[in-house]
Amino acid sequence: MCLPGTVETIRERAEAPKLSRRAALAGGGAAALAALLPAGAGAHDRRGHHDRRGDEVADLTHVFRAGFPMYTGDPPRRRTIRNYVPDGFYAQEWTFGEHSGTHMDAPGHFFDGMRLTPQITPEELFAPIAVIDISARAARDPDAEVGVDDIRRYERRHGRIPRGAAVLMNSGWAARAGDPATYLNPGPDGTYHFPGFGGDAVEYLLDRGRAAVIGVDTLSLDPGNSTTFAAHVAWLGSDRYGLESVANLASIPPRGAVLTVGVIPWEAGSGGPCRLLARY
Repeated sequence: MCLPGTVETIRERAEAPKLSRRAALAGGGAAALAALLPAGAGAHDRRGHHDRRGDEVADLTHVFRAGFPMYTGDPPRRRTIRNYVPDGFYAQEWTFGEHSGTHMDAPGHFFDGMRLTPQITPEELFAPIAVIDISARAARDPDAEVGVDDIRRYERRHGRIPRGAAVLMNSGWAARAGDPATYLNPGPDGTYHFPGFGGDAVEYLLDRGRAAVIGVDTLSLDPGNSTTFAAHVAWLGSDRYGLESVANLASIPPRGAVLTVGVIPWEAGSGGPCRLLARY
């Protein structure tokens, strides 16, 4: 879900943008994946990474469950509609918003006329992963942001971010997802306090034209205390999608994994719950 006030802010700041040179570069994800897979999705360079060949798979998805934390609206709900006795089989009925659990924000989530979930191409659902770890800083400061320095530090340690990459923030916040109060982390005035991408980092990624996806292990691409929603505005406005409430990022290497995004092409969907898998 978007942060409270996001819609109003977007309408004040921007009209639906046109597909730009930046957006065209997002198509690099498929080419990057094709380049990675023949040599093995898990192959690494000489910077001390492991040399496995795609023999591990990590699930980056929270279990979709009733009561999962939400910004607005009701959390997901479920009820049993058929049971083994007397019906002979078991089935549930779910009620939930599109932006529940581990989910995608499509560009059209913010901008009228931009792509919705069915328009996300299959090629865009695969991407080499770069994990930006800010968990130590976020443990001290819940308002921590991924900044340009974090991206530069990552590249010094792990090499250049691959073309078409999914750049995913690991703040350690996923461990809080079982408790809505600590996941949202509201202050006395109701302002949420959790990490996200800073606007400068998003613009830096866009200017370099290498990333195709960004994702966070919190409820929003923007930090919880944001009032400008710079990450949402810039990223979705570039015709790229984002991922929120990503799980288990500490379980995969910072470089070398390949992401698969299993999103249903919901009719007229502004996004939707996803199954995220990382192979490395």
